Amino acid sequence: MTTRSGRTGRGGMPEMRGTKLTLTAVAVLCFTVGIWALIDPGVSQGVGAEKNSPANSIGYAGSVSCRECHERFYQLWSTSRHGLAMQPYTADFARKNLTPQAKDVKIGKFSYREDMAGETGWILETGPKGQKKYRIEHALGGKNVYYFLTSFPRGRLQTLPLAYDVKEREWFDTAASGVRHFPGAEREQPVSWVDPAYTFNTSCYSCHVSQLTMHYDLRTDTYETTWAEPGINCETCHGPSEEHNRVCREAPKGTVPKDLKIIRTKPFTAEQHSASCSVCHAKMTPLTPTFTPGDRFFDHFDLATLEDPDFYPDGRDLGENYTYTSWRMSPCVKAGELHCVKCHTSSGRYRFREEKDANNACMPCHKQRVENSTAHTHHPEGSPGNKCISCHMPMTSFARMNRTDHSMLPPTPAATIVYKSPNACNLCHADKDAAWADKTVRQWHSRDYQAPVLKRAALIEAGRKRDWSKLPEMLSYITGKDRDEVFATSLIRMIPASEDPRITPVLYKAVKDPSPLVRASAADALKHVQTREAFQALMQAIGDDYRLVRVRAVASLIGYQNYRVEDPDRTKVEAVLKEYLTSILSRADQWSSHYNLGNAYLSLGDPKQAIASYDTALKLEPRAVLAMVNESMAYVRLGEPKKADESLQKALKVAPGNAAANFNMGLLKAEQNDLKGAEKYLKAALKADPQMAQAAHNLCVIVSKDRLGEAVTYCEKAAGLRPQEPKYAYALAFYLNRKGNKDEAVRVLKALLDAHPQYKDAERLLKDISRQGPSPLYP
Repeated sequence: MTTRSGRTGRGGMPEMRGTKLTLTAVAVLCFTVGIWALIDPGVSQGVGAEKNSPANSIGYAGSVSCRECHERFYQLWSTSRHGLAMQPYTADFARKNLTPQAKDVKIGKFSYREDMAGETGWILETGPKGQKKYRIEHALGGKNVYYFLTSFPRGRLQTLPLAYDVKEREWFDTAASGVRHFPGAEREQPVSWVDPAYTFNTSCYSCHVSQLTMHYDLRTDTYETTWAEPGINCETCHGPSEEHNRVCREAPKGTVPKDLKIIRTKPFTAEQHSASCSVCHAKMTPLTPTFTPGDRFFDHFDLATLEDPDFYPDGRDLGENYTYTSWRMSPCVKAGELHCVKCHTSSGRYRFREEKDANNACMPCHKQRVENSTAHTHHPEGSPGNKCISCHMPMTSFARMNRTDHSMLPPTPAATIVYKSPNACNLCHADKDAAWADKTVRQWHSRDYQAPVLKRAALIEAGRKRDWSKLPEMLSYITGKDRDEVFATSLIRMIPASEDPRITPVLYKAVKDPSPLVRASAADALKHVQTREAFQALMQAIGDDYRLVRVRAVASLIGYQNYRVEDPDRTKVEAVLKEYLTSILSRADQWSSHYNLGNAYLSLGDPKQAIASYDTALKLEPRAVLAMVNESMAYVRLGEPKKADESLQKALKVAPGNAAANFNMGLLKAEQNDLKGAEKYLKAALKADPQMAQAAHNLCVIVSKDRLGEAVTYCEKAAGLRPQEPKYAYALAFYLNRKGNKDEAVRVLKALLDAHPQYKDAERLLKDISRQGPSPLYP
């Protein structure tokens, strides 16, 4: 988040007795910008060098070296989807796996066709300037789809515009298949295939090759990426095997060394097993450049939850979410014993593919139901509906890739009716509707097992729409004994937008929650609170056992303007701050990393370094509007309003309807006493985001000089959008009184004082109004 305040009472804008209306910038993304009051700015210097993965030559012997003793496992691995996650393109590969393209694929002004006639494969592009061809160098995937890579300038490997559907045996438009259809994205356009989102080095490298070193040079924006082997090899999960091979060869014949000098996964806890798989099967944000099997997930990653529209409100998958979020919602996983390798082999195969074994996946925990499956499933023996996974782990598709729901929750057709999310019943019975399925499961089960799902889905939906009428229910859910960590985290990430003081006590509780994911999200949300109690809660979170919680806490802490860290806590905060700054640049090749680093520098009181980071972000992504908006904030800090204006003009050129850019331009114009310009841009911001109470509030102030009626309308809107925010109700009362509507002003102030009895400005204004003469409401 970025904030900036400017004084009122300038250029004809009225001051209100007891306080001043402030022009406050919109929350843009991540971090609160405040005056540095924590540590020496020197601590933040020197951050920026990329840390690569360990050199792939140190201790790694390659998967072939495992074959000598583990031939059977080697054969299982080498033919698995893990072993073949990426492979070189050859003519032999094409003959075995691909079919000729039936017709050209049209993408915009270009058409594309494969050419596999020779030993080298090509994708041919025909467009307005003639024909180009791109060599096919690597193939990714193969279970559902093959994607193909070609070399691009500056060391990039780019995903080609055509992919191959294995089941349909046809070529298709890679980017068009990735268009989501969630509410609000009906007009979403495919991302161009040359966009960095489709660059292998930055988007998909870590889960398709082994022992990769990115070798990214920020100064030249180039890669010299190398890897030991394509695919996910043995050493990815077991670590370097060179020493293991040595001690085993040196051991007396028939003996096994006591120390195998390798990572053994057998002693892993369920959490360690699942965390090791989640590195590739989670929609996450990295905190570090490396992960060693056996480490804890939340020491290395943050996790996307249901604030992300790629999930339906009930938690089912809409876009691509890579399993781990829904996995953490599973009651079976929460029980503490289930992990990935219970059902999958280490090479990724499903252990229970045989028909006779289909339901053994759920043994022994559900022995009674498995042995009497027809009574539970209401489907005959041997039918698809009698398989546990058919109802509890239904398969859906996105971008032509199948994925299985790992929440393991029962079908909820009632949620389909409300949210259009998939349910297992109608995936099989496509000729029926969700109302039929809902009626059927209600006849089968006397207990309304769907009710809790609908209740929490309604809270997610309300949070996404910023409907704060359900805020009390949201807060109750977050601290409830039966709360799910994914749903609780999702709500915590959304509720700060309410600007409601009732969230604060809940955040104090949530920052002590047993889940590190919940604690970290609460620590992040506390950046909006800025009270002594919040400061102390964050200081405690700085010492959390999990890196994710620590870095989120310090990111919030550096935005606190009125509190200073004293010895002996100073050393601890400095260490975590370094940890945080390092985590930001765990992916130095992504523009968002430098954007976030700029936010951190701005919080640390270093606007010059912030601008340098924003400039780097814009070098990597020239259309990064958020970086332009926040760069304008940094220029304001430096007293350079002209450059701030230039940054915002660039942002508005890229995205004329961007609410944040318009809002901040409105604030800048107001500070320059250009009230006409301020009004124009603030109106544009409010049009872009009708829920932006700050824009309505500032419009009220700006137009009040000569259009009191309009000012009151804007204040009413702001107060209506944020009924629990006292400053908006106070402003409404102030301008109602100025307009001559004293009775209504008194009514608003009394309601405000009932809700916020300590709000002294309201009490003073009420007394001022009483001195103006008798009122039916205040005789």
